[in-house]
Amino acid sequence: MGAEALGWFSSFVLLLTIGKQVHTQWRSGSSEGVSKWLFFGQMTASVGFTVYSWLVGNWVFVVTNGLMLLSAILGAVIVQKHRRAARRRRAPRAQASSTAAHA
Repeated sequence: MGAEALGWFSSFVLLLTIGKQVHTQWRSGSSEGVSKWLFFGQMTASVGFTVYSWLVGNWVFVVTNGLMLLSAILGAVIVQKHRRAARRRRAPRAQASSTAAHA
């Protein structure tokens, strides 16, 4: 197997794995235990690695890290969506408890 083919195959496996995790997170409706810093770090690293890969002319890593950046952005959006939904679910209960305590 040539070096280029090995690189593209490895890229495919990595992206498939990360994509499956983001899809599972989205379908479950929960991002409990997922740190927002995970995606911030992934985005920062992906931008750096994409630029570096472009500068050295390695298209396998340009594409891989560009797609990893997109997956990090998508993951961060999903986490924010789940956290907003959780706050909305908690707000009516907290308001009802507060109202009952004052009655």
